[in-house]
Amino acid sequence: MRYLLYGLRVDADRAIPGLRPVEDAGPADVRVWIGSHPPGSVPAGAPPWYVADRELAGEPAVVARGGGGAGYRLRYADGCEFTVDMAGTRVGCTWPAETSLEDAATYLLGPVFGLVLRVRGVTCLHASAVEVGGRAVLLSGPAGAGKSTTAAALALRGHRPLADDVAALDPAPGGGATVRPAYPHLRLWPDAVQALYGPDADLPPLTPNWDKRLLDLHTAPGLYHSDPLPVCAVFRLAGREAADAPRLESVAPAEAVLTLVGDTYLGWLPALHAQARDLAAYAALARRVPVLRAVPHTDPARLDELCALIEDASAEGGRG
Repeated sequence: MRYLLYGLRVDADRAIPGLRPVEDAGPADVRVWIGSHPPGSVPAGAPPWYVADRELAGEPAVVARGGGGAGYRLRYADGCEFTVDMAGTRVGCTWPAETSLEDAATYLLGPVFGLVLRVRGVTCLHASAVEVGGRAVLLSGPAGAGKSTTAAALALRGHRPLADDVAALDPAPGGGATVRPAYPHLRLWPDAVQALYGPDADLPPLTPNWDKRLLDLHTAPGLYHSDPLPVCAVFRLAGREAADAPRLESVAPAEAVLTLVGDTYLGWLPALHAQARDLAAYAALARRVPVLRAVPHTDPARLDELCALIEDASAEGGRG
């Protein structure tokens, strides 16, 4: 089956939950083995190269690395395992009986393809991306900051999401960056679903073993933006406050670059050449577009006010 994911043609030997097959005759960029690993992958039981010192969302518990282009083997705490070759062209995926393909797909579409992009030379920000006025705004921040919820709130105001959680960036002509479309759904916690759509609202579970819900952007035409867009502004979501919120705060360019470095997707992965590339990309982006700190209100009902501020600031950034 052929899919488009982060601007890559992806061929898989089984259906990938959350994606829809496409008709595309071009050569595959990435091949995915579902339920197995390609020949030459880092073997199971390989000695660890990296071990997480604490449990973080999307971060593997153990990473093994092999030579000769074998690449990486990611082992998660729930038993899901993935292999990615050093060129980012072959991906394997297995999971234990107590989990499911849907569980494995949450890793596959996020951190695993984040690694694929990283080894292919693409800078990725821990951010959601939404089209506003024909350009993309990035909503960055750590896990739990409200990136997906804010993206869904902007979608309710008529703006189409491009990416959820992983924003893959390419250099733009003349400076700045463009963001690639990722996949056509958002992942929301149940309380966010009710805050956005009402107390009786519900969405299907993302997986049988996780409380997050699936907002399918293919349920109606025009909900998903499937083409790359230039970035016009970055909004770094801060902690929620009750006083003088929601509000936006300017971030000086030097601080903006450091903020973006801190929000690099897979920033834990030791790779000096990738870190240097990311730093240059963020410096170019911060010179071109505003980076603002977005402070939401503690009352979810006031998220719409933050969205209005984002719209206004994005219009200013788009004219820059």
